[in-house]
Amino acid sequence: TVPFTNNVGERAVRMPKVKQKISGCFRTLAGAEHFCVIRSCLGTLRKQGHSMLAVLQRAFAGNPIPLIA
Repeated sequence: TVPFTNNVGERAVRMPKVKQKISGCFRTLAGAEHFCVIRSCLGTLRKQGHSMLAVLQRAFAGNPIPLIA
């Protein structure tokens, strides 16, 4: 059941690298950490089959979907 390639891992790292290239850098280490936590949570919820629009709407309404580990 192990995937043949590491595409999932590469996709997880690609977005922070693109953001870093476009803006030049993250302004603070805390900002980079927050960015990675948000991306990780969204990726986990996407894998669990949740709609990203619904996830974000609930998060901004103060009723986030709990992550299932």
